[in-house]
Amino acid sequence: MNFQNLKLLVVDDEAAMREVLELRLTRAGFEVQVAEDGAEARELTEQFEPDIVLSDVVLPDTTGVALLENLREGDPDRPVILMTGYATVDSAVEAMKHGAFDFLTKPLDYRQLEKTLEAAGQKIGRHQSARSLERQLEEDGGFRDFVGTSPKMSEVYQLLRVLSDNDASALITGESGTGKELAARTIHECGPRAAAPFVAVNMAALPETLIESELFGHVRGAFTGAERTHRGLFESADGGTIFLDEIAEMPIAIQPTLLRVLEEGTVRKLGSSKSKPIDVRVLAATNQKPETAIKNRKLRQDLYFRLAVFNLELPPLRERREDLPLLAHAFVRQFNEKHGTKVEGVEGAVLQRFQEYHWPGNVRELRNFMERAVILAKSGWVQAHHLPAFLRDSATGSSADVIALPAKSTVAEAEKILILETLKRLDYNRSKTATALGVTVRTIRNKLRRYREAGELDEDL
Repeated sequence: MNFQNLKLLVVDDEAAMREVLELRLTRAGFEVQVAEDGAEARELTEQFEPDIVLSDVVLPDTTGVALLENLREGDPDRPVILMTGYATVDSAVEAMKHGAFDFLTKPLDYRQLEKTLEAAGQKIGRHQSARSLERQLEEDGGFRDFVGTSPKMSEVYQLLRVLSDNDASALITGESGTGKELAARTIHECGPRAAAPFVAVNMAALPETLIESELFGHVRGAFTGAERTHRGLFESADGGTIFLDEIAEMPIAIQPTLLRVLEEGTVRKLGSSKSKPIDVRVLAATNQKPETAIKNRKLRQDLYFRLAVFNLELPPLRERREDLPLLAHAFVRQFNEKHGTKVEGVEGAVLQRFQEYHWPGNVRELRNFMERAVILAKSGWVQAHHLPAFLRDSATGSSADVIALPAKSTVAEAEKILILETLKRLDYNRSKTATALGVTVRTIRNKLRRYREAGELDEDL
């Protein structure tokens, strides 16, 4: 480990010991200061502000344990390593109980000392990183509830601000777990309608037979079982915003009714002949590419044009990996508050696993990982063994090596899944995909063309 830029204070009443340690540790890269007693150590600590303290237990004017307690008052995260020529189990336990980073015996094993100092340096690095992330979250770590400072997220924030300043409809696109509802809520809460209702509707969760009634309402007797007049969700959102999630899951036969509501600014309850004026901002979202949804007759083109006055596309997590440390730390803070835990941050090895993983579930998946990890860790640092087994056991997070096939898949279906998933994991590079699968680029190109012709693939691929 490179110890440069780390400051170390040696406290020992033996001049020879101070001299040897100063020479060795300076050669190792530390900036070293020495003290012969507790009083000088305290004075130097204030002036020198050491990162690490290496102190003898027996000092002329105090004890190493007393000095330890004194130094930890000023900086509880500073590693203090104690050493003694009269080690006993009891003294070691006592020292560790008072917060000593480690307890070494004289004559020193310098190899062991180096390992201890390396561990202390890693601890300092973790704390510095956590403090830096904490400052970033407090000062400029994102926009509202969004976390991230990557260029792609900066573009998202810019458009969120634009959308918050006007009342136009917008279509929010992105994979599942990228935060489409969060984007809609942000637009609403930052805009002039913030004090009015925000009504979120998952179109995929509504039974097809009830969608029209749920959205637009019905009058008594409109259908069997309609015993009273029902206020629809559009009326509930009057004056505010309605968010239609998974808009491509709305039955195609009902989409013209929604289009009429958008164009006329009125709603008509099911079974009624009267229309009622309504003032609602409509935001919609889909995890499908709109062009593909239109081609597959899942989304009417005229409705798409009416909704997509603005199109806000949220990037998948794998395309903004530089945001992973900040996101992970934000979740540590969030779940500490939720569960009463005292986790300090995420170890570098865990962040490395995160960088290697593909994140099919995006930020939602990271959130679930982090909540589990914080609960398991309780305090200290999130480590690799706090991760799910499939992510913990493989240097690449396992999912990079394993492609799951649905039960009873045909050979053709399995081939398609293998090609498309490999293509996706290799950032849609056809040459790398062909090499990975042991086929030619022409084979990949022909397969993709067939999938497109069958309407099973986006035109962009």
